Amino acid sequence: MLRGKINSFGSSDVGKVREHNEDTIGIDNDIGLLVLADGMGGYKAGEVASGIAVKTIMSLVKEAYEHQDMSAPDNESGLSRPSIVLRDAITRANKIIYQTAKTQPQCEGMGTTVVACLFRNNRISVAHVGDSRMYRLRANRYEQITLDHSLLQELVDRGFYSQAEAQRASNKNYVTRALGVENTVDVEIHEYPVNKGDYYLLCSDGLSDMVEDEDIHLTINTFGDNLETIAKQLIQLSNDNGGRDNISVILAQVMDSFAERKGLIEKLLSWFN
Repeated sequence: MLRGKINSFGSSDVGKVREHNEDTIGIDNDIGLLVLADGMGGYKAGEVASGIAVKTIMSLVKEAYEHQDMSAPDNESGLSRPSIVLRDAITRANKIIYQTAKTQPQCEGMGTTVVACLFRNNRISVAHVGDSRMYRLRANRYEQITLDHSLLQELVDRGFYSQAEAQRASNKNYVTRALGVENTVDVEIHEYPVNKGDYYLLCSDGLSDMVEDEDIHLTINTFGDNLETIAKQLIQLSNDNGGRDNISVILAQVMDSFAERKGLIEKLLSWFN
């Protein structure tokens, strides 16, 4: 259990323009799971899609922790067990959203982006589909960990835009991947080592489109350990800049090491490797 090792806080706001909030967030401090989804697809349908995504991912990952050996490696994929569990949960959520959209007329065309992370054994598994993002602040270096699945990012990758030009572009919101659009989805997943003192920010494009990275970095530095205040300030900044979309943020601060202790047999085997 990771309670006390990682502090986290999340908040979501409708913004200044939209009539209702289609974002959904979820936090499970015991297993170190954070999930943020930004729904789309017409009146309240996006809200349904993001809700299904977060509920499904939270439930399936929790169930896996209760019934599986999460420390077992997977030699075929090269991914850790937590990464596989997270990826499979998102894949399952995609199928449920897709089938719901096909069978419920009021949900036709709905979908959602998602970004999620799972902390375990001093590492983090980060999975995303679409343009909801994760950032990391480490030793005063603030950087984007995920790359958007969007038309704009593809143009950046091909050299048509610089990252600075992309930040000012008007066509930011054409995503090339989302949950619920097709029966299958390509979930991008990566693993990174975690350091004590790291901050992680998950956000919908309602924040990243409205607030410059430098201002987000400054806000985290200014309010330090008070994650609730940081979240409220970031939402306020986005609204002050126009609040053109729903705004969701989840913040996590790594307070202490959460390395898993090796069992006796594992220790003995490690001596011979």
